Amino acid sequence: MVRPSASPFLVKFAPVICAGLALSGCTSPIVERDSSVLTRSVIDAVRREMVEAEKSPEYLLTERDSTVDILGIPEERMSRLREMGGHESYERGAFPMDKDLLGGEQRLVSVNLERAIRSATERNSQLQFDRLSPAISESQLVAAEAAFDWTFFVNGQYQSIDRPRTSTTFVGSSADVFEQSDVSAGLRRRLTSGGSFTVDTSWSWSDNDTPGLTVIPNPANTVTVGAQLTQPLLRGAGSDFALASIRLAKNTERDEVALLESNVIRTIRQTEEAYWTLVQAHQNLLIQQRLLERGIETRDIIVKRDILDATQAQIADARAEVENRKAQVIRAQRNLRSASDSLKVLINDPELTIGSEVLLLPSDMAIDEPIRFSLVDAVTTALTERPEITRALLSIDDTTIRKQVARNQLLPRLDLEVSARYSELDGDVGDAYGDVWEGNFIDYVVGLTYEYAIGNRAANSELRRRQLENIQAVTSFQNTVQQVVLDVKNSMRDVVTGYQLIAQTRTARFAATENLRAFKVQIDTTDGYTAFNLDQLFARQQSLAIAEGEEIQALVNYNIAIARLYASIGRTLEQNGIQFVVPETADE
Repeated sequence: MVRPSASPFLVKFAPVICAGLALSGCTSPIVERDSSVLTRSVIDAVRREMVEAEKSPEYLLTERDSTVDILGIPEERMSRLREMGGHESYERGAFPMDKDLLGGEQRLVSVNLERAIRSATERNSQLQFDRLSPAISESQLVAAEAAFDWTFFVNGQYQSIDRPRTSTTFVGSSADVFEQSDVSAGLRRRLTSGGSFTVDTSWSWSDNDTPGLTVIPNPANTVTVGAQLTQPLLRGAGSDFALASIRLAKNTERDEVALLESNVIRTIRQTEEAYWTLVQAHQNLLIQQRLLERGIETRDIIVKRDILDATQAQIADARAEVENRKAQVIRAQRNLRSASDSLKVLINDPELTIGSEVLLLPSDMAIDEPIRFSLVDAVTTALTERPEITRALLSIDDTTIRKQVARNQLLPRLDLEVSARYSELDGDVGDAYGDVWEGNFIDYVVGLTYEYAIGNRAANSELRRRQLENIQAVTSFQNTVQQVVLDVKNSMRDVVTGYQLIAQTRTARFAATENLRAFKVQIDTTDGYTAFNLDQLFARQQSLAIAEGEEIQALVNYNIAIARLYASIGRTLEQNGIQFVVPETADE
């Protein structure tokens, strides 16, 4: 069923441990202690659940006793009993159905389990909705990464000045008259170190016509080429802080992918369960119809004995029993249609819509075969394959990232600003740009900005909050591991118990069949069809129908248990030959 695993603990759980290391790994030494604690918690949470199971890693085979032998029924009689009861004794296509909701004859379409699962995987309405979530998260990741793209900017301004001014003792104009244009352009980008880098150029043109004022050159062209770096040195510094939003967005995308896989597994499991429920509903209708036919036969015999020994009370009781069995047939028809519609909703087949009155008829019968299993291998597979484990690890990583950011905010603000700018002035703009690289005029700026919140209560409070969230995530991971192990064990017990119950209910059915057969022989050969015997015949017919129903219930439960077991270990997709493909934004 799953891969054998007799390797040491660290080898078997390498995927989980590596995931924990990768998710908790941080580039900053400030969280080194937290990483080791997290990794140890991940390993311990898995190891403690495997202590006992690792002592018995071998595979087992579901077993059961051949309980039919204890009935002591000769083999030559068994063939007769098989014809009288059991799902193999029925003609699966022969069953009664009343008119559908359109007033017409019931139409039937045969469907097998493989078609149902394929259709549900491709067309299920909820899955179609869920498939959009990873694409949405991918778009959000692109948006987060785009924050570090280069930004091109251009600024321009023109002004014409004709402004009066106060006069001086010197001879001159009483007004300022000039025109000026300013244009700047450049590239700006956020850095993964937490700072920003800008490279730009500016051109300023001026034409001064102030009376009595001589300006050389006029008009004048001033050009500059410069670069500026702003870099936090403490608070807000480092890639752990700068890239936090991208890492969170990546985790969100991965979480949505894991959630989608989990939903696909759940949908397949629900489809299998719905299919086997349809098998059971179909078989129950066949059982109830045969019970009704036997009841009608017995009732008619009692009615004919009215002139011999049958009382009116016995006749009325026989008729009441038949009418009750008719009601059971009607209920069985209703249950079959309900099971068919439930499966239609899941598979969402355009040829078998929920609005149509076509009745789905299962072509596959529940299997009755033993299965190999190993608790340690099943748990190992579940803890490395289940999407819930991946989501729990991602939750730990999210809280760890937020804790890093909060711890960074405890630091005082110390920002470095460095810039250099080349300048040139000329009457011609081309000449100005040609001379600017000679470096005749260079400005340098180096600056530091310091800031610290006294008490730093807000940052400490935020860090405390993020630490508690991180502890919650680790605790949640441990709980997820326990729930996964519990799910595996319950599913495995259901498989083992279900396989045994099939044999036990089959034995009970053979016993009930033999009881009915023997009583009919007794009636035919010695006792005769007395009213009392015919009443007892009703009871034995009912007992056989109940035993048949319990046997088909055990078969269906066994097959559902197998589906749940594969779902619990995360191998539903592989078991059904389905390839999990993550939809991309371009596909939508």
